[in-house]
Amino acid sequence: MKQTDGISQKNSALSAPADAAAEQAAQASLSRAAAELTEAVDGLEKELEQTYQEIAQSAGGADEREGLERTVQASLDCLRRNKSSIFSTYQRTSAMEDELRARYQDMKRSRERKWYRLNPPANSTIDLQEKQQNHFARGLNGYKLMLICFVGSFLGVVIETLWCLLRHGYIESRAGLVYGPFNLLYGAGAVVLALALYRFRNRGRWLSFLGGMLVGSVVEYVCSWGQEALFGSRSWDYSAMPFNLNGRICLLYSCFWGVLGVLWIKDVYPRMAKWILKVPNRPGKIITWCCTIFLAFNAVISLVTVYRWSERVQDVPAENGFWEMIDQRFPDERMERIYANMEFGE
Repeated sequence: MKQTDGISQKNSALSAPADAAAEQAAQASLSRAAAELTEAVDGLEKELEQTYQEIAQSAGGADEREGLERTVQASLDCLRRNKSSIFSTYQRTSAMEDELRARYQDMKRSRERKWYRLNPPANSTIDLQEKQQNHFARGLNGYKLMLICFVGSFLGVVIETLWCLLRHGYIESRAGLVYGPFNLLYGAGAVVLALALYRFRNRGRWLSFLGGMLVGSVVEYVCSWGQEALFGSRSWDYSAMPFNLNGRICLLYSCFWGVLGVLWIKDVYPRMAKWILKVPNRPGKIITWCCTIFLAFNAVISLVTVYRWSERVQDVPAENGFWEMIDQRFPDERMERIYANMEFGE
């Protein structure tokens, strides 16, 4: 075993200089290509000066004008074709620059761990560990998304409850389901944020902010519209806020979604993924399915009870024993405690 470890360490030591040499060769090749491209553009610019003069002095016959037109069209086609290629190359090099800087900064931040500064692990480290362990929730597969939904549904309620306590001085329910401190709005938001921002987990924070701002606003608008369409009720209304859209979203909370996007993909997600890595594959799959079944059952019961509550508001009597049982188990007083901010229209 020791001999094998020694050979492995020796191979790693030998491959490191080779990798560094290959990277330096690629960097030198890119620098030469950039210099040649600059020279080519300079040369074409000088040639175009002659064409500019011919255009300004064009007063010849039809043959001369036709030849000039062919020359101009050929130059335009060349510029258009190469502009697209150059712009694509620019985008790729800009993305590589941004990702290299972000990966290095995340790695440095993850190592600056002190008792008062417990920074999250780098996403690139999580990616490597999931691949090496062949983990059941590696990448962004179904198991990972189900766990994200469960954790997001819980953390969202905790955070908003604390925000209500700090802002208003009292504790008020922010749950969206009848059993436990869970709200599927936050779970769905966490899943959508993960799906939208996962590809940018090793990129700069500005991309996570813009992505979180856009995705969070869309989710919030759709959920508000869906709740009003199904139940005729609203749980939030931003009509009094500046730069709002139909009272469903506003600029301030869209910016909050942007900040949340950065915190989610750069801080919360790697911490959560690190803890998930500690769960063995077989128990992890069982736990994930149990959490998912619980949330699904909870969501169905919540939809039924809210629907019946909306009927009671309109003085609609229970049609059968099932709805009478719902009225007994989930009376208005209980529903008002769970959904403290829900209001029904006429």
